[in-house]
Amino acid sequence: MGLKIGAAVKDTLTEEEIRIGLKAVILEGLASQAMGTLTGGVFLIAFALKLGASNLMVGVLAAVLPLAQLLQVPSVYLVEKYRARRAITIYTLILNRISLLFIAFIPFLFPPKIGLISLVAALAVNSSFAAVSVCSWNPWMRDLVPQSQLGSFFSKRLSLAMAVSVPLSLAAGAYLDFWKRFFPKYELQGYSLLFFFAFLIGIVSIYFLAITPEPRMAAVKEKSRFCGLILEPFRDFNYKNLILFLGLWHFAINLAIPFFTVYMLKILHLNMSLVIALNALSQVMNIAFLRIWGRLSDLFSYKSVLITNGLLFTACTLAWTFTTMPEKHLLTLPLLIVIHILTGISMAGYVLAADNIALKLAPAEKATAYLAAKNLVNSLASALAPIIGGRFIDFFAQYEFSWSLRSIGSGNSHIIQIMNFQHLDFFFFFSFLIGLYSIHRLTLVKEAGEAEIMVLLRKLRLEIEDTLRGVARFISLIPQSLFSSPETEE
Repeated sequence: MGLKIGAAVKDTLTEEEIRIGLKAVILEGLASQAMGTLTGGVFLIAFALKLGASNLMVGVLAAVLPLAQLLQVPSVYLVEKYRARRAITIYTLILNRISLLFIAFIPFLFPPKIGLISLVAALAVNSSFAAVSVCSWNPWMRDLVPQSQLGSFFSKRLSLAMAVSVPLSLAAGAYLDFWKRFFPKYELQGYSLLFFFAFLIGIVSIYFLAITPEPRMAAVKEKSRFCGLILEPFRDFNYKNLILFLGLWHFAINLAIPFFTVYMLKILHLNMSLVIALNALSQVMNIAFLRIWGRLSDLFSYKSVLITNGLLFTACTLAWTFTTMPEKHLLTLPLLIVIHILTGISMAGYVLAADNIALKLAPAEKATAYLAAKNLVNSLASALAPIIGGRFIDFFAQYEFSWSLRSIGSGNSHIIQIMNFQHLDFFFFFSFLIGLYSIHRLTLVKEAGEAEIMVLLRKLRLEIEDTLRGVARFISLIPQSLFSSPETEE
């Protein structure tokens, strides 16, 4: 199997080749998700905190990946020049995995302070090659996956990938707690083994990409200058509105999401196992609703799904401010559980619909440039938000906003806390406001076949009822004797 630039590109693919390709894409998604689960999110931030990362450094780490996405701009030139998306994707991901291997060895090579700087540098290299691969992978998938199956196929891929992620993250969390208990002096090295395992899984994901066929890129009707190619999506009024929405939305969520883990570990003082369990709960709900959102997006529109889930996610972000009033309270854990459940549901619909509406509205012959422009704005917004958050978190630590009601009567005084903002709460609130405004911008986007939100919500209610009925039928099949107490012998 040759991986030279231009190899394995076919004018047309047979149904059998498409079937094999789609299967390989799903298997690659499983491997990539497993690798990402072990190297990102909670585990990466916890690793950085163990190296001594400050709030600002956490923000910088969160900004590295989106900043690297700026490389998608020159990557468009690379894809358009060689027109071999498969080969470009594979080459760049090989280098991406090598940088991950370096991250795994950081605790063995450097003391914590130098290790933290090395982590940022290695993550920048890792993210840079990942960005180039995304630029070639997205239009490749657009041409490989039948347009009528975009929603259902990627919802299936995401749901299966998340199904792998949940038990893997729980197992990894249990492993880290076990390692810390028995090897407290070598806690960082425990993360090294975790990242090395992720590196091996990443190599497996590249294999599945290597066996995925690539259809030839659509012929360009007229050649454009590179700058004109990049600027063209911003001249498309409808796509520009979509880009504006996505940019504002990415700024809003990245002002808050990178600090959820910090909030739980440092403010609420939860242990790692509980933090992982809450994230796993969110992923379970993500899996449960991916198929539902996939069906609804194919039946109605991606825009309707985006608006519905956008409102739900912004509400969840605001709800974080009520987990302390101003300290932990009796309802803190139940509220965290509800937040993670609803966040999982909303992110399932958002991730699916945001990617697919961008693919749908991009012209086939200009998909690479359109998607790169979208990713460029998303990257800038996603990079600026956590850096701003990390820079000003400590500033807001000296302020507090409190709103309470006090009842006076019969000689007794009762104070009811309505709202209390301090420290990270301010950023969760700002994220909520910006998220609401971004959804307003989304209403200006036009999508063929879009339906009213209330129609989608009625269908969603039916889907949920069907799911609950299925669960009830399953429970009814369980022998009732299992639920009754054993009779005592006389």
